[in-house]
Amino acid sequence: MCSSIQKMAEKVTLLSFWPSMFCVRARIALEEKGLSYEYREEDLPNKTPLLMEMNPIHKKIPILIHNDKPICESLIIVEYIDDVWSDRAQLLPSDPYEKAQARFWADFVDKKVYGAGGKTTWHRYKHEAAEGKKELIENLKVLEGVLGDKPYFGGETFGYLDIALLGFYMWFPAYETFGSFSIEAECPKLIAWGRRCSQGECI
Repeated sequence: MCSSIQKMAEKVTLLSFWPSMFCVRARIALEEKGLSYEYREEDLPNKTPLLMEMNPIHKKIPILIHNDKPICESLIIVEYIDDVWSDRAQLLPSDPYEKAQARFWADFVDKKVYGAGGKTTWHRYKHEAAEGKKELIENLKVLEGVLGDKPYFGGETFGYLDIALLGFYMWFPAYETFGSFSIEAECPKLIAWGRRCSQGECI
């Protein structure tokens, strides 16, 4: 009873920016846990004093504020949410090896997919777009191999690595438009995964 009252009294705020694939991660994790929270949209060219106070080092979003304490960086936020509200839907695998693998591939998404996607969409020269498209397809095919024939990256249930990649999936149409190619033609299983995830209640 006391635990339930304490949970209800907790204050959770998310400083976010709706197009950001990183902010999408935090929102999905909160929704997956069924948590009540205050959503604050940031105007990035005019950052609020609260954003600057809560993340004075990087001055970036997303920022999760839990009982007036800030947690920064999207994957760290997802893990924090999973740790604090561990009595709700589990996001990270409980097995240490599987957990390490999920973290490894989430890091791969940030280092490989983000960079290649950026080259494809925000390039200065045509050759950069071509390089970005090639790298993006190669990296997505690697992730499709990790997914295999499973419905979700963790198996039968939606979880951490799905959240890590799903924000980027929402940018796939932009990658395809700027790169003049079809991701579905290259990675059909990955597109089927994205559609499956998008049908969930938390997306």
